[in-house]
Amino acid sequence: MIKLLKKGKYTLVETKSDTKILTLDGKSYVWVFTKSIGEMLVTTRVGHKTDQKLAKGEYRLYDVENEPKLVDTLHLELQICEGGYRMVPPRGCWQGYLLITGFPQKKKTRSRIIPTNEVVSN
Repeated sequence: MIKLLKKGKYTLVETKSDTKILTLDGKSYVWVFTKSIGEMLVTTRVGHKTDQKLAKGEYRLYDVENEPKLVDTLHLELQICEGGYRMVPPRGCWQGYLLITGFPQKKKTRSRIIPTNEVVSN
């Protein structure tokens, strides 16, 4: 079963201190990498001054269960090209990420985000 939970607009920006900020429909997360854990999303309460825009487009959030070729968890997909132009031809126009523990919340301020080749949107 694949269930579309949410879709909307996203932006991915970088600050002067090389901090990446992912914004989904106005809700922002700091996107960091640590050697011991890997990539994580962290809640943020402060505004960040943007140095450069890395990407923007549509996002889709899916709940996946009992699909033979997909991991059972939340799948976040970010559009990486517009108008048919393919930035990464082998993966098409969407980049998939697994959110094993969901999005960061007030009490659990960090969540892993795992890049994957699994893409529901293609």
